[in-house]
Amino acid sequence: MSIKPIIYLPDPILRQQSQPVERVDKELERFIEDMIETMYDAPGIGLAAIQVGVPRRLLVIDVAGKDEPRNPQVFINPELVATGDAMSVYEEGCLSIPDYYADVERPEAITVRHLDRAGKERVTEADGLLATCLQHEIDHLNGVLFIDHISKLKRDMVIRKFTKLARQRVTA
Repeated sequence: MSIKPIIYLPDPILRQQSQPVERVDKELERFIEDMIETMYDAPGIGLAAIQVGVPRRLLVIDVAGKDEPRNPQVFINPELVATGDAMSVYEEGCLSIPDYYADVERPEAITVRHLDRAGKERVTEADGLLATCLQHEIDHLNGVLFIDHISKLKRDMVIRKFTKLARQRVTA
């Protein structure tokens, strides 16, 4: 297992549409383990494959509390199939946009169809933090960032800030 480097805003790969995973095999299982290790190392509660430069429809999530045992969940080719009518607001952050947080409104409850790490089709009904995290990570697979759900003014400020930081990293 190895920790993968995380891609940061404004890297254009974050805006790419991820392609479906075509087969669940040992190579994919190794990559899933690397993603889980990378997510915990960051530390984060969710990570999409595109965030480590792999444009495949794969994400890992662990919303267990600090005093709970780790509970990584794997979603291969996740598809949002239903959303509830009630909305909720969570303060979101992103490993690809470090140290920036904003309130985002999303459906409180969702249903997601996906494959598990064994390649078996599953349907997951989620609410609360898991629903928010799943929507955030599925957005990544579609080239959407959580800052796309905030005002244009705030989004433009964040993009300018991270573009400037990226230039400074290149010249350093």
